[in-house]
Amino acid sequence: MERMHDDKPKKKVTCYLLYCVSTAVIGSLQFGYNTGVINAPEQKLRRFFQNVSMERYGEPFSPGANTMVWSFAVAIFSVGGMIGSFSVGAMVDKFGRRKSMMLANILAILGAVLMGVSSLSRSFEMVIIGRLVIGLFCGLCTGLTPMYVGEIAPTDLRGAFGTLHQLGVVIGILVAQVFGLEFLLGSEALWPLLLALTALPAILQTIMLPFCAESPRYLLISLNQEDKARKALVRLRGSEDVNDDIKEMKEEGMKMALEKKVTIPELFRSPVYRQPLVIAIILQLSQQLSGINAVFYYSTGIFETAGVAEPIYATIGAGVVNTVFTVVSLFLVERAGRRTLHLIGLGGMAVSALLMTISLSLVKTNQSLSYLAIVAVFGFVASFEMGPGPIPWFIVAELFSQGPRPAAMAVSGFSNWTANFVVGLGFPKMEELCGPYVFIIFMVLLIVFFIFTYLRVPETKGRTFDDIAQAFAASAGPPQNPGEMGNIHLNTIVPTGREMWYSFNATNHI
Repeated sequence: MERMHDDKPKKKVTCYLLYCVSTAVIGSLQFGYNTGVINAPEQKLRRFFQNVSMERYGEPFSPGANTMVWSFAVAIFSVGGMIGSFSVGAMVDKFGRRKSMMLANILAILGAVLMGVSSLSRSFEMVIIGRLVIGLFCGLCTGLTPMYVGEIAPTDLRGAFGTLHQLGVVIGILVAQVFGLEFLLGSEALWPLLLALTALPAILQTIMLPFCAESPRYLLISLNQEDKARKALVRLRGSEDVNDDIKEMKEEGMKMALEKKVTIPELFRSPVYRQPLVIAIILQLSQQLSGINAVFYYSTGIFETAGVAEPIYATIGAGVVNTVFTVVSLFLVERAGRRTLHLIGLGGMAVSALLMTISLSLVKTNQSLSYLAIVAVFGFVASFEMGPGPIPWFIVAELFSQGPRPAAMAVSGFSNWTANFVVGLGFPKMEELCGPYVFIIFMVLLIVFFIFTYLRVPETKGRTFDDIAQAFAASAGPPQNPGEMGNIHLNTIVPTGREMWYSFNATNHI
């Protein structure tokens, strides 16, 4: 029968735990801000590129060259993200979770300075290099923040706390949209300050991080410092009774001691990790190939196509919807479960993509359909934040035990950023070729991801890291190396898409 966790006393949320989580989530806000900040000043940046070209070469860029430079400035952010996310595993193993977040802020400040002085230096290359550096930083954040938050949160609140990463992202996007207004920082003179503003949260986080606890899991399992781990847990939980947490971590550590260090190539080769790794990668792809960043990067242009008089305000409206539904997801994720919310989100996005296509293709003959386009975009964004937005980030940390987790976070993060790059670079050309029918492509992908999630993704709500890892180990069959996953003796369950439950007795496989 299903392993129950409701009989355990609920862990209370302490002010110190909230402080540590909030400090980490500043990195998520940075990611959101730098995703959304490039949208509003598009025309100013294009003119800046033209002016620099005139000053240097005596003639402006051709329209095609200007679009290429602009698309490159948008997409290079994702290249940095790919490199940064792939570096997460090595960085946290060497420096730990907290110190890694502090070191990453050096990149944020450097990137902000490069973009901030680009206009004074009359160099569009500085914008591009700055976007690359800030992408490196954001790539690190997308691995570091969910990992740290997942490891310090109580098991019964891990999903809700994991959603805070996405809440930070959407608040960052909304802040970027608001500050990007013409009468604030989106003007011809102030756009460099708009791009450089990302230095402020980096400085704030650097000041706050020394007062945060290091991940107790890292202290106990990776460094074997039980006293420090216990002290950190006592502060985080607000109670001297942290024996259950210590016991769970020790069990995980004992199993890890029986397996050699997991590298990225071993992650792909091992049958034990193959299933959760495929799920992690597909979930990350479902987030980016859903088309959400096409909406975030180019929403102003989409609303212009729909005939909206003030498209920037409609874009901000989408940002508000984005934030509200992330909060809704925060309260639902521990009740409805990860898998259910992800399915609801994917289904809602597919329907919204169809409505977007209909409204954008017919708006020229029927202007009232511009309202349907707005509703469709809002529905698309709301559905995204119900599941595909927050869940892929923290469920990856749940699918793997402490040993392979850093490598798995690096691989899944790299998959996310690669898809982000493909969409960011390819969407303008796809829109040019397909016109309003471009969202049909995303609709088909969303249906594919819905089917995969229904058939293959397990529910992780309320289950310990070790419990989930054991279920995958059992379903993978007998380990090739008897020490690969340690001695597994628990009966666990893995849900299938047909709502059936198969009980695995791992003891039979040893």
